[in-house]
Amino acid sequence: MSGIPNYGVLRRIALTIAISGLFAACATSRPAQLPPPPPAPIAVPQPTPTPQVVGLASWYGPGFHGHENSAGSIYHEDELTAASIAFPLGSRVMVTNLDNGRSVEVRITDRGPFKKGRKIDLSKEAARMIGMLDRGTAHVRIALISKPPGSREVGAPLRYFVQIGSFSERQHAEQVRSELAAHYNDVRIVTLDAEHHRYYRVRMGAFANREAAEARASDSAQFGLPVVIITE
Repeated sequence: MSGIPNYGVLRRIALTIAISGLFAACATSRPAQLPPPPPAPIAVPQPTPTPQVVGLASWYGPGFHGHENSAGSIYHEDELTAASIAFPLGSRVMVTNLDNGRSVEVRITDRGPFKKGRKIDLSKEAARMIGMLDRGTAHVRIALISKPPGSREVGAPLRYFVQIGSFSERQHAEQVRSELAAHYNDVRIVTLDAEHHRYYRVRMGAFANREAAEARASDSAQFGLPVVIITE
């Protein structure tokens, strides 16, 4: 019966055609796209270490209470202040007693300490808060919190200024500045905030050494104004 189609043969032919088409499609299709690599991590700079000083602390009070300090304000032994030459005037520092872990935040308003070998003189109240009042001294770590803009970096060489008065009113400071500016080109007003008060200090300098500051102080004494050499 030659007129009857052979369905088995037809199925094999159809299967062959389908498989050939599948291979052809695979050959012409694009390879699968790989996901893009993740972006490289951005390097984040490490924060600058907080300037610190470690050494011996003492405290001062009775003989200085009520007297003017280096910042031009009045020293009160019951306020949280300190004297140090390691940090600029007006700086805020955290002082930690390494013997007991107690800390206190103080503002540097004076120059000191007044005995060699010590890093800071605390007010009486600050000394009491970290438990060194009775003993008189303690080993401490002093960490900088903030300092006035434009002041020297902690650890940088000291600078010397000739200060011609510290005033609570800016107009008085401006009058002195104008008088001195007619003779010197480095006169400026520097503000200092200390214990809720603002002071306006008239200064000349900075000078690289004390001898140069003393020469300017001697020359400017002719104006009859109080002259003080400030070390910062």
